Order: sequence, then C-alpha cells, then structure tokens
Amino acid sequence: MTDKPAQNSDFVQSLERGLAVIRAFDSEHRELALSEVARSTGLTRAAARRFLLTLVKLGYVNFSQGRFSLRPRVLELGYAYLSSLSLPEVAQPHMESLVAQVNESCSISVLDELDIVYVARVPTRRIMSITLAVGTRLPAFATSMGRVLLAGLPDDELKERLSRIEITPLTSRTVKDKEALRAILATVRRQGYAATDQELEEGLRSLAVPLHGPSGAVTAALNLSVHASRASMAAMRRDFLPLALRAATAIEEDLRGTSDRRGGSFALPQA
Repeated sequence: MTDKPAQNSDFVQSLERGLAVIRAFDSEHRELALSEVARSTGLTRAAARRFLLTLVKLGYVNFSQGRFSLRPRVLELGYAYLSSLSLPEVAQPHMESLVAQVNESCSISVLDELDIVYVARVPTRRIMSITLAVGTRLPAFATSMGRVLLAGLPDDELKERLSRIEITPLTSRTVKDKEALRAILATVRRQGYAATDQELEEGLRSLAVPLHGPSGAVTAALNLSVHASRASMAAMRRDFLPLALRAATAIEEDLRGTSDRRGGSFALPQA
C-alpha cells in the first residue's frame, strides 16, 4: 500500500485497509484470488482473508470457486455522493444535445487531489483502450479537463498540487516536465479552455471548458474527445469549442435556476 495518510490517534488503520481491499478490484480485475488481493494491497494473506470474508458477510463481496468479486451493494458507498449532485442530472440533456451536434463523446469531471474523476458521460464510440465511465480516474496533468480544473485553482492551491504531481510519459507527446505544465496552465487560464493532442493516449484529442459555481470558481470541467483521424486540433478549436462553451453556459444557467428554486446553492461537486 502506498501514499498512506499521516496517522494519528483519530486514524483508523483497519478502515484504510478495508477500503484498499475494495479498491483492489477494477475493470481489469473483476475477480481476484486471495493471494492476488494480498499482493495488490500489501496485506498479509491472513489479513486480506479477514477483510474479504467480512465484506462477504456484509454483502459487498461475492466468493465463488476460490475467487472474490464485488457485488452491486458496493455502489451504496458512492451513491450518497452522487445522489447529492445536481450536476449530472442537469447536465445530461445539454451533453446529449452537444453529442448529437458533433457526434463525439462528451464528459464532465471534477478534480480529486491529482486526478480527475468522471461524474457524467455521454459516449458515442469507444476511442480509448480503457473504458470510460462515471467514477473513472485519470491523471489531471495529461488531460484537458484536468488542466482546466488545475488552472482554475487559486495560486497557492495550484502550487501545492504541482509540488506533488509526478510527470509520467504516457505517450511520446505527453508534457515533459512541470515547467512546461505550468506554462500550459497559464495559457489555459488566459484563454478559458484546454486542448490536448495525444498526450494521454495515442490517437486521442480532447478539448475542455470550465463549469463555474455560484462564486465564479471553476468546480467542474466539460470536454469533447475525438480520434485524431476525425478532427485536427484546428478543427476542434474552430468547430467544437464554441459549441462546448455554449453547452457549459447553458448548464451553469440551469444549475443556477435549480439553486433558486431550492432556495440554496446548487450542488456542483467540490475538489
């Protein structure tokens, strides 16, 4: 297990380990043997076994023929967060309209530490090697939405996040170092959008615009993703950017209307 939180008298290590066991499962590891869970989490086999069997008894994990897998009940753990958001529900029709106009996939994400997390998505066709869905996490530094969200942070928060980012080459086009990333983020701030050209994955181009909360702060980002064979970067800026900005404005207006009807601030997710 890596990047452990600083421990003090209020830190419950057993909870940390139990959550690590749940996170060991993903789209590429839907079923795991006991030894695989232990290896993935850094737990001993005995400890991993106790956590897994506890999760089986609680209904979060299934055990069959020597292998463990998650059960649908784990969705309850994230439902309280997702159900508190008005953003996905309000944004959905605007995203669908945008997708109908450009025939390309549209997503919305929020910033969580150094990653973006997808909270809404309307796909058209699969253009990445991984399957993108609500809950998918990607490194912020290499994504258009991540750059919009990082650029929207106050200076002190951005400086702190940048100090922890490790630039990893994902393709030959990935930004090379933090100085280059800082320059890109400064440009994103000035122009009000971000675009990436095959930095996250070969063949993938993406353009993102910000979504603002009541205070004017950037709280989420909306993007369009295309295969490089279908649109040049110039075409994306010319044809897609105005439509994405229009969709973002419409979403913000609807969210403000929702807030007014409820008599409170609308629930854009916070980083």
